[in-house]
Amino acid sequence: MDKKPRFAALDSSHAPFVSGSLSPAISVLIVDDEPGMRNFLIKALSKRFALVESADSIETAEEIRKRCHFDLIVCDIKLPGRSGIEWHEATTDNERRSDIIFMTAYADLETAIEALRAGASDFILKPFRLEQMMAAIDRCVERRLMARENFVLKRELNTVYSSGSAMLGESQVIRDVDSIIRRVAPTPSAVLIEGESGTGKELAARALHENSGRTGAFVPVNCGAIAADILESELFGHTKGAFTGAQKAREGLFSFASGGTLFLDEIGEMPLAMQAKLLRVLELKAVRPVGSEQEVSIDVRIVAATNRNLQEEVKEGRFREDLYYRLNVLTLTLPPLRDRPEDIPTLVHSFSRRLSKELGLPPVPLTHEDMSAISGYSWPGNIRELKNFVERCILLGRLPIETFVSGDTLSQNRETAQAEGRGYPSTWAMDEVEKHHILQVLSEFQGNKSAAARQLGISRKTLDRKLQAWDEAQGSES
Repeated sequence: MDKKPRFAALDSSHAPFVSGSLSPAISVLIVDDEPGMRNFLIKALSKRFALVESADSIETAEEIRKRCHFDLIVCDIKLPGRSGIEWHEATTDNERRSDIIFMTAYADLETAIEALRAGASDFILKPFRLEQMMAAIDRCVERRLMARENFVLKRELNTVYSSGSAMLGESQVIRDVDSIIRRVAPTPSAVLIEGESGTGKELAARALHENSGRTGAFVPVNCGAIAADILESELFGHTKGAFTGAQKAREGLFSFASGGTLFLDEIGEMPLAMQAKLLRVLELKAVRPVGSEQEVSIDVRIVAATNRNLQEEVKEGRFREDLYYRLNVLTLTLPPLRDRPEDIPTLVHSFSRRLSKELGLPPVPLTHEDMSAISGYSWPGNIRELKNFVERCILLGRLPIETFVSGDTLSQNRETAQAEGRGYPSTWAMDEVEKHHILQVLSEFQGNKSAAARQLGISRKTLDRKLQAWDEAQGSES
């Protein structure tokens, strides 16, 4: 069938739409038996993507696809031989999965349904304007890039939780917490996590979930941040018309966490009436949506956390004793940061590496006196405060002494550390000690490299070489 009228009607005089927001690392395969359409799309897409290939039939396209993976395939439906919808290899290959945009000039509802069933990511009618095609490609590529980012993040989380320590730190108390997490994670038992605000209670809850082997989601809920009158609906869901404004039925967070873990943060803030309903759910392992007469079975692991003393709350009548014992199968107590100062250097370096990448800024070099002073600070906000401090350092490009308490505690701690002759933290590698020492001496001489080199007992050339190497390494990391 003649396809010339379709391409002739396409507005090819419009200036190509070029977006700089998408990665050129995306690869695209164009499949169309009409040379004019192929050339038109190749010219437009080559300006945006590093690899753009084309084919005039499914057979040729499949040969190309076997040699090279493509993130996106733009394919005409009506082709000689096999049609685009019949290209099952491209839509069922999980190892070389591609997003597919189908094109056709003979679309009807049945064709659209077939395309969606065949795994189409988008569907475009010919003739089309270039902006329409680019908008469809944008949607596919954004999903593709987001999937890649999610894969990387998940892999990083799995690396942390599967091979290393579940909780970051070298202190004995954190090693004990880590050991308990790994021991109880595979069990279905409820866990109550206690600790001051900012001690990493949600991180511990996530570690329990990641090591549990459960296939469902980790769903965090801040019980103190949800209004009491809607908390029941948020947790258990509701039916249509259950209350004013309930225009349609909605599943609750227990349902979203099915097969996974529900993290009830700040459980001590939950109203007493809601505590009774939660206790019933935990005992029956079923939820009753608001407005419904039927209960729905659930398979959810409960992890709760609080910065309150729940035993005192029970004595004062603000927390149900029976719910406390139901949640307190095992209590995990996270120590404040001031009780484990030996973990601070490890946390600082971890935050610095991660935040530098996120912010696109170089990390701030810290001397051993700086680190000793930071370790000597009480950190009333615990890990959360320390993380914010490291982020502030990176944003300012220096150590923000003025953010500490009055009296310049950090400077005092630095002077004390220097006077006592305390060395570098034992967690530092030798090259890291050398780098920080050289930068400290260079700072003392106000950047005078010749004077710093004489003080260090090395040549000016050696100093320049080391500084250049560090700058290059820092540039590649950022």
